[in-house]
Amino acid sequence: MAADFKQQSLWDDAPPAAKNAFELQSSLERRILRGLMAEWENARWLLPDALRQAVTKPVLAIRDMPGRLGCWNPAKREITLGREIVSGGRWDDLKEVLLHEMAHQVAHEGLGAASETDHGDGFRKACALLRANPAASGTYRSLRERLHHGEDMEDRDRIVVRIHKLMALAESSNPNEAHAAMRKAHELISRHNVRLIGQKGPQEYHSMFLGAPRLRHFRESYHLAHLIQNFYFVQCMWIQAWVVEKEKMGRVLEISGTRKNITIAEYVHDALCRYIDSAWEAYRRGKSLNRYRKTDFAVGIIEGFSTTLQQASPSAPRRDGGDLPVCIEDGALTRYVARRYPHVRSCRKKGTGHDPRVLADGTEKGKQLVIARGITQNDGFKDRRLEYHRQE
Repeated sequence: MAADFKQQSLWDDAPPAAKNAFELQSSLERRILRGLMAEWENARWLLPDALRQAVTKPVLAIRDMPGRLGCWNPAKREITLGREIVSGGRWDDLKEVLLHEMAHQVAHEGLGAASETDHGDGFRKACALLRANPAASGTYRSLRERLHHGEDMEDRDRIVVRIHKLMALAESSNPNEAHAAMRKAHELISRHNVRLIGQKGPQEYHSMFLGAPRLRHFRESYHLAHLIQNFYFVQCMWIQAWVVEKEKMGRVLEISGTRKNITIAEYVHDALCRYIDSAWEAYRRGKSLNRYRKTDFAVGIIEGFSTTLQQASPSAPRRDGGDLPVCIEDGALTRYVARRYPHVRSCRKKGTGHDPRVLADGTEKGKQLVIARGITQNDGFKDRRLEYHRQE
């Protein structure tokens, strides 16, 4: 009782800024917990009927857990996520840990695997049913950390080294030379992937979110998803995900592919989004243009950039009369995505009208974009991987 009184006195004496920060953190964690429960409910529907009935809602909690991402406590029927990953992680990182701990719950409550080791047969079966990552615990690093701070980007591969050199040449101040280098680099990326697909060797695939979950996505987001899928050897899927600030389920773009390809696709996606925002601010200055005109401008940039990439794609004829390899489907990646999402539906919505002039101006901007430098390189504070060359 005395300890409680002392704790209350310390809280009463705390400065207003500290109280405000605590209340904001508590409010954020409550929103995240509601989202995690919604994700738990969605994942539960992946289970067979009998197993789904045997697994009921757990208690969800967020606590300080140094060195741990999460845990399942069967005695308390509680799934706990570490405050560190909750505070600093992206939603796909949180979902990955949640599904891992949910697999422990399913193994204990639904599959009767309480006497097994933590990562025994029952747990692995539950992971397969939930599409969960068996490794997402302990000292495991998030996918984004593994991609950007893990092993080097296959520098020993001669084709990849050549691609990096061509990316460096794409920084040339000569627009024609820069575009030629970028096209050649993209051609080599295509050849390299076509060769790997043709060999049908074992590949390790990953899935990650691009951008943040939102309740609404504008038309340019879908055009950009098509560009990424068409040219960068990944498969795209729009999936449900919790929008923390709105406390509702929204949607987010998820890409799947090899480590190298999703790293390239993520960079191109994020770089194009940044460029669209900056180019739009310059273009709209002094003009009375609304948000829908930004969509026209952005779609134009994406389509213009697609034209440049198309000239270097495997299906494009070469000027020297040679043939590029035929673009083929990665069957192993298709099967990976089909296992991850066995029930997929497509829908088509009629777009709103557009301004042809703004669309055309955006297209010209997009045709002059150049992807430069290596995928993970930068020059101090200046990101030189995406450049814009004005035709003289």
